[in-house]
Amino acid sequence: VQLVESGGGLVQAGGSLRLSCVASGYVFGRYAIGWFRQVSGKEREPVSCISETDGRIHSPDALKGRFTISSDNAKNTVYLQMNNLKPEDTAVYYCGVFLLGCEKAGPAGGGMDYWGKGTLVTVSS
Repeated sequence: VQLVESGGGLVQAGGSLRLSCVASGYVFGRYAIGWFRQVSGKEREPVSCISETDGRIHSPDALKGRFTISSDNAKNTVYLQMNNLKPEDTAVYYCGVFLLGCEKAGPAGGGMDYWGKGTLVTVSS
């Protein structure tokens, strides 16, 4: 599995960015896919995830309404639209494929995950 993120950058508070992640090396849609983010010195935390079974979206309540995940199966691509960005959203954003599903994704889930190299999002105040 290979994942390549793009779309990060510097944006002012209140602005928007759209991240993209192109996936290859597996049948897109077979596994859950989504986004995590990480600030230096802290654990990687979930941002949004699309379930492979029913397409249900898993997101922390604190990010709902500002961050929207979507996917384009024809392009093997998952997107993260981020609106009304805040300085605390500054982080490296990682695209991931989660073999055990959204609920066991990431460090806390202990599942089998694949990750991209990440894209840096910096929000200035």
